[in-house]
Amino acid sequence: MRSSNFKMAARLLRLSTSVNSSFLRSSSILRRESVAKEIKRVNYLHTTGALGGGGNQLFVHRHTADNNPDTPFEFTPETLKRIEGIVAIYPEGHKAAAVIPVLDLAQRQHGWLPISAMNKVAELLDMAPMRVYEVATFYTMFNRSPVGKYHVLICTTTPCMLCGSDNILETITNKLGIKVGETTPDGLFTLNEVECLGACVNAPMLQINDDYYEDLKPNDIVEILDDLKAGRTPRPGPRSGRFSCEPHGGLTSLTEPPYGPEFGVRSDL
Repeated sequence: MRSSNFKMAARLLRLSTSVNSSFLRSSSILRRESVAKEIKRVNYLHTTGALGGGGNQLFVHRHTADNNPDTPFEFTPETLKRIEGIVAIYPEGHKAAAVIPVLDLAQRQHGWLPISAMNKVAELLDMAPMRVYEVATFYTMFNRSPVGKYHVLICTTTPCMLCGSDNILETITNKLGIKVGETTPDGLFTLNEVECLGACVNAPMLQINDDYYEDLKPNDIVEILDDLKAGRTPRPGPRSGRFSCEPHGGLTSLTEPPYGPEFGVRSDL
């Protein structure tokens, strides 16, 4: 009798476990589908860095008609003079330390960095070309394909995302009619996502060429893009009215003139 009861209890336990497992599997599938739909809804604007344009590309090079070792590139006399001044900063035998600023000058002159420009930098700095390629592919500030006149770099990492960067990104894509990694047909704007730009306290923010625009609302970015289209220069910095990254409610410290250099020093010293 006891053995029979034990077998019956075991069968009931197996049946219960099977039902619970099926229920949990179904619930898990539904949860996964729900989460996937939500992620798709919220982040449909985002793409991987490998698919993006500008600097966010695969870390490889493929020769194209406009980007190959024979692509015309020569430094102008003005740029060469600036390079001489930069290289002179570094000790003898350490010209390679100037690779980042010299690549930046090449990009500013040409608008982007074809491989022929990288080769010219390697030649000027007595570096192996591969060493220059390593730098150019590591830093997203270097654009290895053509970009628009205004390169819009929007930060979507945690602080900016929590403060509404997805709304800013959606506004930009709707306004310009392009997705991340694309350039407008008139060649005026290129849009890319980037990692933290170091202005977290003023989130959400973005960078356009060399200027930061911070404390953004959707209407702010519409105004900024309209100004750029019209040939006007938008005011960079916070759009909230605060100065730099001061607290929204005003200063809470350093509210008095600073003490002099001898403050706190004994008078008999």
